[in-house]
Amino acid sequence: MNYTLNQLPERTEKPREQGFTMVMDKGLSVREVEDFLEVGAPYTDIVKLGWATSFVTPNLKRKLAAYKEAGIPVYFGGTLFEAFIIRNQFDDYRRLLEEFDMEYAEVSDGSIDLNHDRKLEYIQQLSKDVKVLSEVGSKDAEKIIPPYKWISQMKTELEAGAIKVIGEAREAGNVGLFRSTGEVRSGLVEEILTQIPFEKILWEAPQKAQQVWFIKLLGANVNLGNIAPNEIVSLETIRLGLRGDTFTHFLDMDAVHEDFRPEKPTGKPGTSMPRG
Repeated sequence: MNYTLNQLPERTEKPREQGFTMVMDKGLSVREVEDFLEVGAPYTDIVKLGWATSFVTPNLKRKLAAYKEAGIPVYFGGTLFEAFIIRNQFDDYRRLLEEFDMEYAEVSDGSIDLNHDRKLEYIQQLSKDVKVLSEVGSKDAEKIIPPYKWISQMKTELEAGAIKVIGEAREAGNVGLFRSTGEVRSGLVEEILTQIPFEKILWEAPQKAQQVWFIKLLGANVNLGNIAPNEIVSLETIRLGLRGDTFTHFLDMDAVHEDFRPEKPTGKPGTSMPRG
């Protein structure tokens, strides 16, 4: 950091299991990647090449090399996995991961109806070669998955070999974990957390209000994903309580300068405090 401030929440250090940030690359050029890494590398744990953008991205190997040089792993979006599966090309997908020297893969079924036992088999097979991130939830806004099913799928996918499970939200943050307005389905999240360790969940939260909600609920070291490259520094300030949305969240208000402490009710006559 460039200078010292006290009363900041302690952030985990890379490589980390908690406080994990996944950035969504929706088609950056090699030069844009280099510019992003200049400021974003310290705060980025992994990058997802959104959906199937890697299929049409020019200079893909150069782009992957830029991320690798910065020590940041990259993986192809789950929609690309689904595009191979629906075409009966799973072996081709495994060869693709090997060709591009990928350390991670995402297994999802947000765009296809995939038998869950079959999904578990894909996770088991891929986890022999790479680290698997498994996404739970549908991209179809009309398909509402009940909490017990989210929990069951997350549990079994972790048991099958996934290192983390991803809560689906799409790049817009308006399905899965969220209502169409972007509002968090708080009851769903809280129920999931009764059964699944929070460090094993990567919550897709592309909108600022969603990021703030999760940080206030679970602290500075919650795992968040689908973060836009130009929002990575902003997110880090939210994690540290250095943006208005979380400015006082991590402060011990009894320790701040007395001019900034909230006034305490006096209980004097004429106030709303009860007397006697």
